[in-house]
Amino acid sequence: MTRNRSTRPPSSRRSAAKPLGKLRIIGGDFRRRQLPVLDKPGLRPTPDRVRETLFNWLGQALYGKKVLDLFAGTGALGIEAISRGAAQVTFVESDRQVAAHVTRNLETLKTHQGDVVVRDAQAFLMQPAQYFDIVFLDPPFYQGWVAECCATLEAGHWLAPEAMVYLETERDLTPDVPTHWVLHRETQAGESTARLYQRRAP
Repeated sequence: MTRNRSTRPPSSRRSAAKPLGKLRIIGGDFRRRQLPVLDKPGLRPTPDRVRETLFNWLGQALYGKKVLDLFAGTGALGIEAISRGAAQVTFVESDRQVAAHVTRNLETLKTHQGDVVVRDAQAFLMQPAQYFDIVFLDPPFYQGWVAECCATLEAGHWLAPEAMVYLETERDLTPDVPTHWVLHRETQAGESTARLYQRRAP
């Protein structure tokens, strides 16, 4: 995610985002726990209803799996995955302040299943790959990230043979995904569309 440089002094930048509001964990070991979230422009957490629908779709598929939360933001999706039994979740977030907040929330939960990486999503995908069983892809809307990231995930060998990929996009976007990703579930909420794909090894 590209951010504009600011000419404000560091103290002003630190005060630009304050913990306001709560992230409620819906199910699993941390069910009903609430964590603070930052009030920061562009930070768009997945709504509770959509998150609950997604994890109902996944069911037991999360247990013991490796998960990539590629545009982590609040960390809502990855933290919910840890709560529901994922073995390891890698959170990728380009904003240092937002990433640090995800780290603090993981420390609050006393979990060691989360690894926070401060890096641009595409830069992260340019490094040597490791297999992930489930990928959460919820990029900023209207910035053209979806097709590029889907192609790189596939071409870069980041996906296990039967991996599942969750996409959350602007409602009017028809995502361009690899032909052997089969649409498993789809729902709409407000201005967004959520889709879950099942990868079939070509």
